[in-house]
Amino acid sequence: MVLRNDLALIGEWIAKGSHVLDLGCGDGTLLAHLREMHQVTGYGLEIDDNNIELSIKAGVNVIHTDLNQGLSDFMDNSFDYVVMTQAIQTIRRPDKLLMEMLRLGREGIVTFPNFGHWRARFSLFFSGVMPMSRALPNEWYNTENIHLCTLRDFEKLCDLLDIQVLQRTVVDTKHRTSTAMRLRPNLFGEIALYRFRRKPTKIYLSK
Repeated sequence: MVLRNDLALIGEWIAKGSHVLDLGCGDGTLLAHLREMHQVTGYGLEIDDNNIELSIKAGVNVIHTDLNQGLSDFMDNSFDYVVMTQAIQTIRRPDKLLMEMLRLGREGIVTFPNFGHWRARFSLFFSGVMPMSRALPNEWYNTENIHLCTLRDFEKLCDLLDIQVLQRTVVDTKHRTSTAMRLRPNLFGEIALYRFRRKPTKIYLSK
């Protein structure tokens, strides 16, 4: 199976034999890969009927769900990982969904387009209009992206929610990385990948 590099990177973050929930699973490519290569079990949640059909053809267990309605159908700690690729920016309340991801799973993984990329900054500064780029190809009025953010925005939200970032990677739209991206990820990374969990609870011992 030929897999996009960003999905392959996610696969490296997920332990073999894990139980995974994929939010906005698309055509089921990631879950099918994880099942084949890592003996992973799990479910995909998807709202698009065509993608649901493709997921079923790929042998993926998929549930028709609008992520904006929440994840209350699932019990606490039901999964090892909860994954959401290229969808958090389309959610009405990303903060609440991140907390739901960590209610359901031991760890969370998200990817999103980085609005801090230099092309977006350049376009907004010199043209005065919302930028379009390889990672953000739609006009402001017909895009599904309603909560665009930068790497720094996401990490500030994680601090606010007591979320610990375990790993961060940035790639371009061809899902490649470079030295410049590693040195200045918020400036040169077009797509961000994060692996995270709840911050460990501090235990204070009485003297």
